[in-house]
Amino acid sequence: MSQWKKHFFITGMGLIIPIFIIILWQTLSINGLIPPNIMPSPLKIVSTIVDLFRGGELMEHVGITLYRVSVGFLLGTAVALLFGVLNGYFRTFRYLLDPLIQALRNIPSLAWVPLFLLWMGISETSKISLIALGVFFPVYLNLVSGIQGVERRLLEVGLVHGYHGWRLIRHFFLPAALPSFIVGLRSGLGLGWMFVVAAEIMGASKGLGFLMMDGQTTGRPAIIVASILLFALFGKCTDYFLELAGRRILAWQDSYQSLERGNV
Repeated sequence: MSQWKKHFFITGMGLIIPIFIIILWQTLSINGLIPPNIMPSPLKIVSTIVDLFRGGELMEHVGITLYRVSVGFLLGTAVALLFGVLNGYFRTFRYLLDPLIQALRNIPSLAWVPLFLLWMGISETSKISLIALGVFFPVYLNLVSGIQGVERRLLEVGLVHGYHGWRLIRHFFLPAALPSFIVGLRSGLGLGWMFVVAAEIMGASKGLGFLMMDGQTTGRPAIIVASILLFALFGKCTDYFLELAGRRILAWQDSYQSLERGNV
């Protein structure tokens, strides 16, 4: 089977259950088994999204949310990469910093909101910083775990050939930890989409999170569900592109996943 056929086959398999849920949902809505004031029908939600798009609101909300998630993701990843390498490779840094980072990791996202508002006000800086914080922890945790799990015999080969310090990190630790790092990136991106909702509660006047809260305030369930579905759609698309990039980067791996893809 060609690569394109494999791709469409896998994508088609993933769409079976969502399509079934949408058909069932629409059928129950038509028959009055789901009250429209509680859960609008799929057609009503699509109509709401189309109206928002025609009015120009949708692109503004989507654009600012994508901007916040993108910048927060890049910032959080950069800081996680720095601390992950330091704490993964150098024991002194790990003993000093890791307990504090692990404690901070357990603080709920909404608990940071008042503090970020106090420090930075309701500017974009506070929103992006909150998203970056959410991205930081899973990327950091997976990178440290990946570095700590590098095979000892591989490192011995590097040491025998004169690799030390940064050269050892660059040529041995980071490539070996790359699979864990990519898993961390995907987890961090998912948390970035979750944290953007908390970030857009912080006095935002635009964004999908603001749109969802506006739907709640004005009693428009179609707006709420439409916002949730747009979060799911854009979150899935960004994760898919990250997964695709990860597959290309890790094409050298002789893993079960590569065997599974080859057998489709």
